[in-house]
Amino acid sequence: MEYISITNDVKVAQYFEASGIDDIMIDLEVIGKEERQKGLNTVKSNHHVEDISCIKEKLHTAKCLVRINPIYENSKKEINEVINRGADIVMLPMFKEKEEVERFIDMVAGRAQTYLLLETTQALTRVNEIIKTKEIDAIHIGLNDLSIGLGLKFLYEPLIGGIVEYLAQKIKSEHIRFGFGGISKIERSKYILSEHFRLGSEMVILNRHFRNYKETYEEIVSSTDLKSEITKLDDYNNILELASHDELLANKEKLFHEIKHQMKSL
Repeated sequence: MEYISITNDVKVAQYFEASGIDDIMIDLEVIGKEERQKGLNTVKSNHHVEDISCIKEKLHTAKCLVRINPIYENSKKEINEVINRGADIVMLPMFKEKEEVERFIDMVAGRAQTYLLLETTQALTRVNEIIKTKEIDAIHIGLNDLSIGLGLKFLYEPLIGGIVEYLAQKIKSEHIRFGFGGISKIERSKYILSEHFRLGSEMVILNRHFRNYKETYEEIVSSTDLKSEITKLDDYNNILELASHDELLANKEKLFHEIKHQMKSL
């Protein structure tokens, strides 16, 4: 499993890397985000393009993943700058059609890995065309904005509606790596991690609960043994490799029951 975590703090990024996190994400997406997620308890970062150089300079094994803005008039300039500053992976959010993905791939021009963040209803509808695009390295299914776009009450509702499984099957048919959503520490994530395994997901974002909702280096280090927590996830993934198909389906039903229970309280 490829673990992704978001920060623009150099010391936090180094701690993440030492703990076993694979990708340090710098989030530059601002266009349209405030309007889409207004009033919701979502993270809206204050990262800056200069953060890329600072983070990249201190990384040794982890990759620097940069989420850019959706395609707009200055996308080529933005993409050139994030790559020149050291981005190993460039992630495109909020695309709606194949043409946007093709423009993104062309602008990256093989200089970095290309990840797509599939999170619009238009991309969901057009997934058959989009996944035919050459040189897509991975696709992450963004549950927050996808659930908003579908008018759903809860970000995990696309799971119980079969949408994530549908997208997983489509993406895997083109041999493209994929992941979806985020996870918490193991005590809250066994069933969702099992569903990742059952669907063939290979990447996930570690959410704020994973670091006890702390942001500064001192707070995170004092409250969370991150390496130990990641080891617990890895150990559970090893257990899942021995699980039967029926056991995975049983975990899926337990997960769906939990999601429905949470939805009732909304």
